[in-house]
Amino acid sequence: MEKMDKICNKCGRAFKKVNDIYREDFLEVNKDWGFFSTKDGKTYRFTMCEECCENLVRSFHVPVNISDTTELV
Repeated sequence: MEKMDKICNKCGRAFKKVNDIYREDFLEVNKDWGFFSTKDGKTYRFTMCEECCENLVRSFHVPVNISDTTELV
């Protein structure tokens, strides 16, 4: 049975889920803002698909550090 219950906050695309297993990967962010922030006491939560995440990363002034994972669980 196919089910979709997560969506990309950037583009709105739903992630496919089959037998309670997502058939694609995505980025999930959960940020509790704290002291010295204008958002103190707020929590931001959002999900992004791989394509939207890649577009965001390409816009960074300082490139992200990318490394290969040799052992997958």
